[in-house]
Amino acid sequence: MTDNPENALAGADIATLAIRSGQQRSAEGEHGEPIFTTSSYVFSSAAQAAARFAGAEPGNVYSRYTNPTVRMFQQRIAALEGGAAAVATSSGMAAILSTCMALLAAGDHIVCSRSVFGTTTALLNKYMQKFGVRTSFVAATDYTQWQQAITADTKILFLETPSNPICEVVDIARLAELAGANDCLLVVDNCFCTPALQQPLALGADIVVHSATKYLDGQGRCVGGVVVGSAEHMEAVTAFLRSAGPTMSPFNAWVFLKGLETLQLRMQAHSDAAMAIARWLSAQPAIERVFYAGLPSHPGHSLAARQQRAFGGVLSFCVSGDQAAAWRFIDATRIMSLTANLGDAKTTIVHPATTTHGRLSAAEKADAQITDNLIRVAVGLEARDDLITDLQRGIDAL
Repeated sequence: MTDNPENALAGADIATLAIRSGQQRSAEGEHGEPIFTTSSYVFSSAAQAAARFAGAEPGNVYSRYTNPTVRMFQQRIAALEGGAAAVATSSGMAAILSTCMALLAAGDHIVCSRSVFGTTTALLNKYMQKFGVRTSFVAATDYTQWQQAITADTKILFLETPSNPICEVVDIARLAELAGANDCLLVVDNCFCTPALQQPLALGADIVVHSATKYLDGQGRCVGGVVVGSAEHMEAVTAFLRSAGPTMSPFNAWVFLKGLETLQLRMQAHSDAAMAIARWLSAQPAIERVFYAGLPSHPGHSLAARQQRAFGGVLSFCVSGDQAAAWRFIDATRIMSLTANLGDAKTTIVHPATTTHGRLSAAEKADAQITDNLIRVAVGLEARDDLITDLQRGIDAL
């Protein structure tokens, strides 16, 4: 039975939705969400099996695309994002791939911000192009470029905001209006903010994608992704997953459900600590520039203040010097984890030009402002004074 009927949660705060939405109880009456570790399901009759496979009767068919634990996660993240439905995938990149494969065809065109995750650029340039889908890349905040890049074949406008790794902030409502006027879909990667800080669908976006691996989990335990949007669009994505199979496992869905319960608290704590660290870095002579939308000096500060509830936990900065200087800085830290992941309770530090964006060409890196002296830090939940002490070790190494 349903522990908390969704109509009882109508109008509930996001903190309540993150804990209660989508929760189901079986006949055992368990309080915590169960993990349904089964590959298939038994039907009461041949007629019921036929009806389930045909979609004429709701219910579980096969865990590649119907599983109660995964469904609970999907319902919960859909409620948090304000979407009609969600589809869970095996990774964040699988979420982007599934969206493209479900909604695009040969001859279609994507307009994408240059300021996106390096693997997103590689997926669009190297693989979607093989299937006849072209992509034009534009400066994230140059709305004239967005307008001029749209053609009669354009089907999707794709962006991250804040962007990875230099935290550019894009006006979602403005691009939603542009997409609507040109019969396009606006797809927003909401990984950096999560619905705790930003709800792109409420600003006019059509689809939201996430790497659940990041903040939705919050402790670096599992890999997963999710797509959120209208019932019609999610039916198309589900149909692709049913055939192609890049789906989320029940165990990972359960981990993400537990992560969502603390999402709002964690995102505020990440944001508070990142703000303090960004201010400290800005005062250091050895730091040439800090990229963080919470700083009034950031060109997207006022927009982020309107569009987001807080400024998030990711920041980047340029050290004085070249790649060797950036590597000395990173190698001198002792508390931060040198890893490309983000959204963890543990603070992470990385050199984007040779890791997350290492597959980009020199021209693509220049367009995305990925310089050799750029360092990205995803601020965790440790004591901020200890993190500042660790960053001072990096500065001392310069």
